[in-house]
Amino acid sequence: MSKIDSTPTGQTAAVGNLYAEDFYAWTQAQAELLRHGAWSQLDLPNLIDEIESLGKQQRQELRNCLSVLIGHLLKWQHQPQNRSRIWLATLRIQRLDIVDLLDDNPSLKPYLAEAVGKAYLKGIELASGETNLPSRTFPSQCSYSLAELLDASFFPGEPSDLIA
Repeated sequence: MSKIDSTPTGQTAAVGNLYAEDFYAWTQAQAELLRHGAWSQLDLPNLIDEIESLGKQQRQELRNCLSVLIGHLLKWQHQPQNRSRIWLATLRIQRLDIVDLLDDNPSLKPYLAEAVGKAYLKGIELASGETNLPSRTFPSQCSYSLAELLDASFFPGEPSDLIA
């Protein structure tokens, strides 16, 4: 059973099970409590978990962007005959997204090398799945440097007319 408390604005916020029963309502109640400095009414254990989770999501987003970028670089390099404007757009968009993510979260920069290592495995899976090339076709370790990964003018393999 949930206990109902009145917030400083007169709105009601379910306390206790609200986090499990209606996450959105819980977030709104916590924001309202924070706005009004009602520190003693905050659901601190769940609030702490959610804040930590937000940080983890940023790391996951970085790894996901890197996975897609690496997968497309591998495809670009290993199947030049199948290159397309879609592949080129994907490479450019992932690089822009990574730069934006790092600009918004500069504390992720020290995590980049580790993120590349984790993302590379997924990048191989993506490239292998989309090219029908066996995973062993690709190097076991990422052969692209961080600078190359983020360099908008870096495209591995033979030159392409698609790049203007």
